[in-house]
Amino acid sequence: MNREKKVLIYGYGNPGRRDDGMGIKITEMAEEWKKAHDLYQIDIDSNYQLNVEDAEKVSRYDLVIFVDASQEADLTNFRLTEVEPNDQKVEFTMHAVSPAYIIHLCQKLFDKKPQARLLSIKGYRWEFQEGLSDSALLNLERAFIFLQCQLMNALDIEFSGIKCN
Repeated sequence: MNREKKVLIYGYGNPGRRDDGMGIKITEMAEEWKKAHDLYQIDIDSNYQLNVEDAEKVSRYDLVIFVDASQEADLTNFRLTEVEPNDQKVEFTMHAVSPAYIIHLCQKLFDKKPQARLLSIKGYRWEFQEGLSDSALLNLERAFIFLQCQLMNALDIEFSGIKCN
């Protein structure tokens, strides 16, 4: 088991805007999973949006998985993409700073470039109200199983009851 690798799961979004809260919700699920399996090499954080100050935190990890809800029309369920450094600060979403900009700052300010991924989860409802839509909840559950498998592979660990391809 590779217990030396440090991983950060960073979910962001606004739970007061229905499905935009999926990034926060997945961190709650991950925290329970982490505690149940004593996965001390995984840290979990969440916020309404990414901030430039997050670059310092991110610089301390080998792998960072950002998690956010997505309104992308061509997205089915969820998608994991690699995050490359980019000095474009603003995304075309409600979040002020992109994961790519955080990685850019991490590299520029701290001379660190952790592996970074963005787990985008398809959302459907964005009005000011708490609670995920049923369709988003299903996507979240699928994405969490996928995330568990990604982490198990990254950390070279196995658990009975979880089957990863």
